[in-house]
Amino acid sequence: MAIIEPSELPHPERSVRLETLVRLRWLALFGQVATLLIVAFYLHFPVPLEEAFVLIAVSAGFNVALLVRFGAAYRPRTIFAAAQLVFDVLQLGGLLWLTGGLINPFAILLLAPVSVSATTLPQRETVGIGILTILIASVLAIFHVPLPWLPDTELLFPELYVVGLWLALVSGVVFIAAYTNRVAHESRQLSDALAATEIALSRQQQLSALDGLAAAAAHELGTPLSTITLAAKEIRREVTEEGALKDDLDLIIEQANRCRTILTRLRGLDDGADTPFTSVPVSELIAELARTHELPDVRFRTITAPAAGSEPVFRRNVGLLYGLSNFVENAAQFADSRVELTAAWTSDEVEIRILDDGPGFQPDLLAHLGEPYLTSRALNTDENNGPGGLGLGVFIAKTLLERTGASVSFGNDSLNGHALVRIVWPRDALSYPSGTVGPEVLPGATL
Repeated sequence: MAIIEPSELPHPERSVRLETLVRLRWLALFGQVATLLIVAFYLHFPVPLEEAFVLIAVSAGFNVALLVRFGAAYRPRTIFAAAQLVFDVLQLGGLLWLTGGLINPFAILLLAPVSVSATTLPQRETVGIGILTILIASVLAIFHVPLPWLPDTELLFPELYVVGLWLALVSGVVFIAAYTNRVAHESRQLSDALAATEIALSRQQQLSALDGLAAAAAHELGTPLSTITLAAKEIRREVTEEGALKDDLDLIIEQANRCRTILTRLRGLDDGADTPFTSVPVSELIAELARTHELPDVRFRTITAPAAGSEPVFRRNVGLLYGLSNFVENAAQFADSRVELTAAWTSDEVEIRILDDGPGFQPDLLAHLGEPYLTSRALNTDENNGPGGLGLGVFIAKTLLERTGASVSFGNDSLNGHALVRIVWPRDALSYPSGTVGPEVLPGATL
């Protein structure tokens, strides 16, 4: 049972609105126009205004066309957003070629599209835009129209200085692309984790609401069931001879009493009472998990290893079942042919171990398991099922189990290197206060 399907999370392919890119482009265009006018009419430097304003007009027309065609609220796909930033780099490169190339102080603005890409787009697109920016900077360092300056004055820069400018710009591209993309990526991971948590909480609220509906249904069914029982007993008293009719009436009364018992249990679902519906011994819990996630080519084995004390009884709750089910499902998907579920308890703690005979956890992943990151993996299942299990699924499962008082650890079995997940609860959290009567029940956390 997967906790969160990838399709339920915000789509990474549409992470930035078109309005954001359009506004940034308008801001850049206004700055370009203002700079050209100041240099040409205030400083009186010779500037190729006609050619420069052609490039600005093309960019402005591109902006208007985007808004008319798609609308401000449109979220472009990654490739479309990257194409817009490529256009911005080329347009800015053309302006810099007309106004001095790399020695133009405004050449630093080549970093802007790289920064926007690193913040909003995946790493692959950011690397591509960064490489394009470095190529344009390399061309501008050699080929460009002279920098606008005072008339009849020749402005010369040493080649070493130009090389230094190029190195500084390249360093800026690499640093901004790497650092900003990493920070933005971690921010998106946290956002996805929060979104997944909200979905899990919503599901739990829906399941909790079913308890109230079940109790209400049990209350409503109580009256007609009592009527059926009463009528059956009255008819039975009138039947004096032994026969099929009397046997049928006895069966009706017996089954009606059984229904009444079930309805009584259903009424208790909404008040937190411990019933066979709300509590389960740990041995039955792991057996239930094995039955639920059994696959045709994967065999489950359940083991109980008591050391001291009576068998613990867990209270069913969404966090406990979702968390354990996620880990068991992952084990079944990674296993070659066998998954082993072990329930062990002592006087101090209760432990559930999940061991599969697959390749084990990769060493570079062990330190990060349980963090809200996403990863892809190859499974012997339909690829339409999508990635899962080692990212947000593990993060949510670990969080939900920790809310029940458990500690979760990941590792590889020391004997054969197979993946091993250990979930441990302190025994103190399982015991009733002295003087009370009832089984040992793990308090279910409420999210």
